Amino acid sequence: MITPAFELSQDPDFLTITIKVPYARISEFDVYFDGEDFKFYAKPYFLRLTLPGRIVEDGREKASYNTDKGIFTIQLPKEIPGQYFDGLDMLTALLAPKKARSAKPLVEEIGNSAELADEEEEEEEFDWEIEQTPYQETVESTLHLQCSYGFGNLKSGVFQRLQVSDFSLKGLDDYEVSKDELSDVIDLKDPDSTPVKERRQKRLAAEAAKFDPDHYLADFFEDEAIQLVLKYKPWWVDAYEKKMASQEGSHQEQESQTTFVVFSEEEREQLRKFTNKSYLLDKRTCHQVYLSLVDILLAYCYEVRVTGGEKNVESPWSIRKLSATLCWLETFSSVPDVLVSFGRRVLCYPLYRHFRLVTCAFSDAAMVLQLGKSAVLKCLLDIHKIFRENDPAYILNDLYISDYCIWIQKTKSKKLAALGESLQQAKITKAHLGFELEELETAAVLVQEEESELKAAGAVSKQQLPSSELETSDSEESSSTSSSETEGSDSDEQESSTSEDGKINSLQGTLQEKRTAPLIDCNGLRRETNTLTLDLSNEKSKAPLQSTSVPGKLIEELGKQMQTAIKLSEQPEGLAATSYPALQEKGANCAAEPKILSQDPAGKVNTLDVSSCRNPLLFLDCTNED
Repeated sequence: MITPAFELSQDPDFLTITIKVPYARISEFDVYFDGEDFKFYAKPYFLRLTLPGRIVEDGREKASYNTDKGIFTIQLPKEIPGQYFDGLDMLTALLAPKKARSAKPLVEEIGNSAELADEEEEEEEFDWEIEQTPYQETVESTLHLQCSYGFGNLKSGVFQRLQVSDFSLKGLDDYEVSKDELSDVIDLKDPDSTPVKERRQKRLAAEAAKFDPDHYLADFFEDEAIQLVLKYKPWWVDAYEKKMASQEGSHQEQESQTTFVVFSEEEREQLRKFTNKSYLLDKRTCHQVYLSLVDILLAYCYEVRVTGGEKNVESPWSIRKLSATLCWLETFSSVPDVLVSFGRRVLCYPLYRHFRLVTCAFSDAAMVLQLGKSAVLKCLLDIHKIFRENDPAYILNDLYISDYCIWIQKTKSKKLAALGESLQQAKITKAHLGFELEELETAAVLVQEEESELKAAGAVSKQQLPSSELETSDSEESSSTSSSETEGSDSDEQESSTSEDGKINSLQGTLQEKRTAPLIDCNGLRRETNTLTLDLSNEKSKAPLQSTSVPGKLIEELGKQMQTAIKLSEQPEGLAATSYPALQEKGANCAAEPKILSQDPAGKVNTLDVSSCRNPLLFLDCTNED
């Protein structure tokens, strides 16, 4: 038989059941209802429900069938008009439990004993802040008995069976790979033989080794990204605000809890796939189940807020890593114990490690719990989907999440609301986490203040430096100004000298033509000009050349001396090479500076006294060498 898709809704007088039965035989269907029992049969579909309230057959019942959509709609009158049926969206809990077949003796449930037990627990006020004595391992643990874990500590030997199964089927190499895959799911090594007390010791040691003060301080001082995360509002924030607003004007608190939490079609389909079963838990185990639920919800709320509600490939890792229940198979004894464990793991493992994210997750989880079991179930279904789509995190669904999705549908929303209030009132400080966070922050602030003081001192010294630099720059400007004035005067003198040189150059050219012409005429070839020709381009020769501007007798006398020099140049090369240095040596003994006897206002030389030199040609040659 196939269990069809179904939904339940209600109004003050009727309970409406919608059943989807495509391709069913409409000619052969049967409906039966009495009190809290409802049965529907249309081959090949069969549905049996245990309703949360009583219905009656009084002639007002109605049924219709949509042939295009294949949907049966059945309206059943309530026994007590106006009564509110709680838990109509808990589809798994509505399905009648299947009878178990086993050779082992089982505890049989008679009537609604489980519901009566829940009501008794609800009437009894439970102190969530009470510190319980941790479970002490008995002597039997030394006999290498398997340790229990999972939902309500009802499972044991799961990892060992998985590894042995892989070893027997795939061989030794694949067995090692299987162990690596299991290490990606949990951090606890050899969980089947590690007792509860040892798990906690190993977890605390691993968290202490993983804590990074630099990462924490970086997020503490540079918290721009964290502020954006804190501003995000998950879906439960709006639902909680609407719920609180509706409670002010409505007394139907239970109805408001289910109104603002809506399940998608995919979530409803998953609820129908779960197998309805009962969990017989003692009081201590039930207390641990509630606390582990808080631990899982805290990890989920942190992940939703950090990712902005958009799941990614890191979501399975983040949820299981932040929950000590999922990662270390941990059990807790009090609410503060859960909060401290979660706070430590937030500051050790995820990308954003800030204490405000820890407190924000506390507030989010408290709102989810106060919204009731519908909101808690919606979060658990989302976690189930995240793990189902990740390999090998799906193992955690079999250990915890699937059982939580079934168990939470039978709990009371008032109990969850009380747990949420206890979580909201819990006060956890940084000192409780055990990482010396306050000391780290104080030391970092002191270092920051010292750095700021050093920077301030450096800024003051830099402000003093420009004043001295300005003085030096002023002196440099004054010196540059004086040098520029000097250069200006020099340039003026150069311009005046160049103007005079322009007039002298014409006379020098005429004189050079007269000097070089006999050389060409006598030898038939042009001699090297550096032998006896005057270097008229030399600056030092300009002053003596000014004396060559005299006309008349001086020029004739120079011409005679040049003829004598021509005769000397016609001698053999060896003799000429020895006689020319001798002439230079003799010329060095003569008076090098001419005497200016008179000078006209234009600066031209009128008379030059060369009487102190024996040979005027040597005089001219000597000045040219200078």
